Amino acid sequence: MFSLNHYIADYSLRISLTSMQEVMSENALRDLNTIPGSEKKNESSSKGGFTKPYIGTATENLEEFQKKNSVSLVSPPMNGNEIANTVLETGISEVEYIESENLNDLEDVDTSLKTLLAGLESKDWVSVCEALNNVRRISIFHKEAMLDVLGDVILLVVKSLKNPRSAVCKTAIMTSADIFNAYNDHIIDSLDPMLLQLLLKSSQDKRFVCEAAERALVAMTNWVSPVLLLPKLQPYLKHKNPRIRAKTSTCFCRSVPRLGVDGIKAYGIDKLIQIAASQLSDQLPESREAARILLLELQTVYEKFQDLAPTVSEHPDMGSWENFCQSKLSPLSAQAVLRVTNIAREGLVLGS
Repeated sequence: MFSLNHYIADYSLRISLTSMQEVMSENALRDLNTIPGSEKKNESSSKGGFTKPYIGTATENLEEFQKKNSVSLVSPPMNGNEIANTVLETGISEVEYIESENLNDLEDVDTSLKTLLAGLESKDWVSVCEALNNVRRISIFHKEAMLDVLGDVILLVVKSLKNPRSAVCKTAIMTSADIFNAYNDHIIDSLDPMLLQLLLKSSQDKRFVCEAAERALVAMTNWVSPVLLLPKLQPYLKHKNPRIRAKTSTCFCRSVPRLGVDGIKAYGIDKLIQIAASQLSDQLPESREAARILLLELQTVYEKFQDLAPTVSEHPDMGSWENFCQSKLSPLSAQAVLRVTNIAREGLVLGS
């Protein structure tokens, strides 16, 4: 009898424990379903396990986005934290940047021109990049066709230069270079905002954007007349940002020799020397090196063609480079200029 009663009590206890476990499991599952997704992920990671992150509509949107757009994208491996930003960030550095010589002509120029401004103003960054590349194609193959809207196009290119998305920004920089190449002095009235943005982009830390901007600035100094360009550059030599001053000094230095002797005479060699002297004491080495190169160029021009400077016949020494600098510069500036040019001359003598 005792054994039977003991057996019945044990059996009842087991049934009770099983029921309690089922109830606890249901409650735990219900509580788990009410936990936000971020808390689930943190709980899982704290246990050292890996769970499939909740992707939801973000993944569906990403797949739809990739199907709709023809730009070549390569998606890096993602973790749960990156899913939400996928649609915004994918493709920033994966867009194919086409060099000018590899661009093909447009099949329908008239249609492209009609939709050009709308494409440049689009809120879809892929459409903006396509429109920018069409600007490049028209500049290369049909530059006369865009002359009437060139000012409006440049304003929208400047807008793309300000775009925080690197793909749009770099494509706009490449577009700027092609515009300089094609339109030369025609862009001078619209140059100021584009010039500022290119100087800013060439001064930033993002290397592939910086290098593209520097190439665009080289194209500008190669294709825009120095007589028109130098006055545009001059205000930026006093910019509060030392990097912008440095990039401007380099552009100024590249542009002056393109004036030629007559152009330097017309512009004023004394004015150019004063500008170069002011950059010798600048904060960054890039500015100082550009100033040194420019002063050596001006010294060569001055000494080879003495008619650039007024000379007094009874005092031939007044026409020397040293006296000319001392007559046009403050004592400290003249001393700095002469030190730079004399050291260079001594180096040439020793080298020969």
